[in-house]
Amino acid sequence: MKLWWHKVTHWEYWSVNVVYLPTFLLWMVYSIRFGSFHFYRFSNPGMANGGLYGDSKMAIYNRLPSSLYPKTILIRKGTKENIPALMNAKSLSFPLIVKPDMGCRGVNVQKVYSHSEIEMYAQKVKQDFLLQENIDYPHEIGLFYYRIPSDKSGKISGITVKQFLMVRGNGKSTLAVLLKEVPRYAMQIEKLRTQMNLEEVLAKDEERCLVPFGNHNRGTTFLNGKEWITNELEKTFASILDPIEGFNYGRLDIRFRSFEELEKGEYFSIIEWNGAKSEPTHIYDPKQSFWFGQREIFHHQKIMYQIVKQNRLKKNK
Repeated sequence: MKLWWHKVTHWEYWSVNVVYLPTFLLWMVYSIRFGSFHFYRFSNPGMANGGLYGDSKMAIYNRLPSSLYPKTILIRKGTKENIPALMNAKSLSFPLIVKPDMGCRGVNVQKVYSHSEIEMYAQKVKQDFLLQENIDYPHEIGLFYYRIPSDKSGKISGITVKQFLMVRGNGKSTLAVLLKEVPRYAMQIEKLRTQMNLEEVLAKDEERCLVPFGNHNRGTTFLNGKEWITNELEKTFASILDPIEGFNYGRLDIRFRSFEELEKGEYFSIIEWNGAKSEPTHIYDPKQSFWFGQREIFHHQKIMYQIVKQNRLKKNK
């Protein structure tokens, strides 16, 4: 199947402008009701612009206990930092993850293995960026969490199970050939050519993860993990997130060792935390329809509406 046709017939690849056009119209209605185009700021009063845009990832990390997120260093644009000294102070070693301090959808997230690669990255992104510990736990989920201000505790409204871009060798085919067998992976070939030798032949049954990032636009498959939402998991994250002043709505991307340990709040790391711009990414499960996606998006926007309404009333008292 031609890749362009695969994109047309699988809505998970449609432009965000198409997918969120109905939401844009809904936001026009909300803007009229609230008398402001900036109503979203009240979704998370403790985040810049509610976490819709202009929010620093470092500032958000700093609102968490340091044990819950990877060791991270903020590198300011245009500064001549002594990166080896900073890494030594944080006990960081290669490989590291680098990503923009302000960004979304996994754009310009990269793994680096040397100081020269960090320098090249700084020249490429031309903005503040983060040097971050590489968390090598094998699993990743996106966990959507919200708390209505009048409620005693928050709730998990969705979980996205992420399957990284993995290939299995047959002893004959090159990596490029193996990638072409799966349309989702074939879309990544040109990007991967600049990062690795795609003419390599893997041994029979050898498995390799080619993209260790849980990003949809890097070939990761998103699955609806609603069955992962348990009372114990909800209690664990309520104990972590409910005390954080000014946070009511968003998605956390979490790396972890096993689900049983995650339920208990053990052996996990919050690698990303988003506010008002958060998507309920479980909608991109290939088995789900476009209309399922629209219902879930609208459901979460209505939750945001209730949060904004109550937070505005609290401020005006």
